[in-house]
Amino acid sequence: MLLTVHPKNPEEKKIERIVDVIRNGGIVIYPTDSVYGIGCDIFNQNAVEKICKLKNIDVRKKPLSIICKDISNISQYSNISNDIFRLLKNNLPGPFTFILKGNSQLPKIFKNRKEIGVRIPDNKIVQAIVDHLENPLMTTSIPLSENDEYEYATNAELIEERLGYFADLIIDGGEGNRDVTTVVDCTSSEVEIVRQGIGELE
Repeated sequence: MLLTVHPKNPEEKKIERIVDVIRNGGIVIYPTDSVYGIGCDIFNQNAVEKICKLKNIDVRKKPLSIICKDISNISQYSNISNDIFRLLKNNLPGPFTFILKGNSQLPKIFKNRKEIGVRIPDNKIVQAIVDHLENPLMTTSIPLSENDEYEYATNAELIEERLGYFADLIIDGGEGNRDVTTVVDCTSSEVEIVRQGIGELE
């Protein structure tokens, strides 16, 4: 099902409807400040496993990522030094995935690895979703191949044609961005950019 939401002023009733779907174990596709994302409540293991299967994500080999509402929320699920706090504060919200060391508050499926990716996208819709949900979203980019057209990655109607069978709700928040996030590994003493995407680290 496709639901159009205003990108700058998300309608509260629509956000509440989206959150109801997520709370009931649903999988949602949504706009971010990079490519469209697909996600669910981090505490619904069945939904997390379905997304991992769709994307061929092996949770033993690759850290999962979450979208949080703010840095305080990030600190609930990861261990943040003062230096990393300043780094996050200077760059979030924005098109970054920061790899941090997770802690014991993470759900079981996230503990297969000691690291977790954290995001706070600069997008009003997904910010409103996590704010109302009061839980982070497990998140990953929609499935993309090298042969995919630019338009598919940025157009909710085309995404619905391909993934409507899988997602419980697809949010049309306007044209997306084909570029991926910049991935920053903060798990060792030296911060390392492991993938340069749209975000320029400050």
